[in-house]
Amino acid sequence: MSTVTNIDIGIIGGGSAGITLASKLSAHQLNKHTVVFEPKTPEQRECCWSLWATSEQREQFKHAILGSWKKWRLIDESKEVLLKSHDYQYTCLSSAKYLRHNEESLAGKVSLQRTSVDNLTFSSELHRFEVAGNQYCAKEVFDSRPSPVLEGSLQQHFLGWEIRTKHPILDADTATLMDFRVDQSKGLHFIYALPFSSNHLFIESTMISNKIEAKEWYRDAITEWLTREGIEIREQLREEVGVIPMQEPQKNISRAPTIGGASGAVRLSSGYAFTAIQTQMTKLTEGIVKGNYKVPAATSSHLNFMDRVFNDVLISNPRLGVDLFMRTAGALKGDQFAHFMLGSASLTGWLKVINAMPKWPFIKAVWRQVLSHD
Repeated sequence: MSTVTNIDIGIIGGGSAGITLASKLSAHQLNKHTVVFEPKTPEQRECCWSLWATSEQREQFKHAILGSWKKWRLIDESKEVLLKSHDYQYTCLSSAKYLRHNEESLAGKVSLQRTSVDNLTFSSELHRFEVAGNQYCAKEVFDSRPSPVLEGSLQQHFLGWEIRTKHPILDADTATLMDFRVDQSKGLHFIYALPFSSNHLFIESTMISNKIEAKEWYRDAITEWLTREGIEIREQLREEVGVIPMQEPQKNISRAPTIGGASGAVRLSSGYAFTAIQTQMTKLTEGIVKGNYKVPAATSSHLNFMDRVFNDVLISNPRLGVDLFMRTAGALKGDQFAHFMLGSASLTGWLKVINAMPKWPFIKAVWRQVLSHD
């Protein structure tokens, strides 16, 4: 018969949310026996995480930064929108470096176990679960594992390559957030390209639709874009594949409080999550220090409503997708665009975006959303 290990706090999943919470709790040196359970190493989870970062944030995350850009652009068949910011730089982080740095910061009563959790249940105010056949009992549990994706729901799915090029890249000081000059027959499709240096590039074929394509489809799109841009590959360093649900997360069956993406930290209209997760974990840590274990909301209800309306328009009018994103970028200055994408836009920013949108599709989408959530 296995013994039961009692702990104060169990954190299930050591991704962006879980390891950030653990690191922040460790820094506070709380007298709480806390364990993070994560089966994969940081290197096994390597991918690009991006955000619009202030100078303070770039200093905070300097150990993980792959590249940072003061200028970014969106391109379609007829025009290019180039944006510059004084307060923010578009910044790409190595998830592996971020996770490794935070894992190594754990000390005191906060530790990591390289294993997964099974059979999580909640009863009599305690959480019980199994780890490699051993029983655990925790007073508090935070579950950061991804919530299930509804079949047929809107998703952002992608495949990317990190490459070194034979010749210097033009405009290596500019991040290409969306280049829509690619096949649009299967959904909203764009190329995302981040030059880490003049000879070092991350390029990704990204789709927003309800159907994931075969990997070769994304690879072909990348190859075609590189050919058009006159970029030759000297070395392919790695390939990255991912799916981001563009829906509100489903409730987990364990009833444990969720954090990070599982709690709604992913921006429904764009897929960005890192900044919202950081804010949520900071607030949660501050609460735990004071004895309050309630997980704060990752995003506001009005922002989620606006994003649901936007996604409704994308689903109902897929041919409008390119125009909607180009109109959004064209209506805003660089700092305003950064705030809008971060979910912190001012009233002026929101009004500029609303004024730039085609009215009738959004009026109908608002009505559908009001009726569906009544």
